[in-house]
Amino acid sequence: MAEQRKPKIRPGVCIPWEEKLKELPEISGDPKLVQRVWEDIDALAYVYIWQCLLSF
Repeated sequence: MAEQRKPKIRPGVCIPWEEKLKELPEISGDPKLVQRVWEDIDALAYVYIWQCLLSF
């Protein structure tokens, strides 16, 4: 029986927060707020990409 591979990125995510955090300088404010904003924007990008793919 073929082994199923686990996806590296969760569904609904383009760039995971953990990966994006490595690119950012040290966060001087509330890191949870920055994470929430990033995840919200990333989710919108994911929906936009799927909408474009399904529309054409």
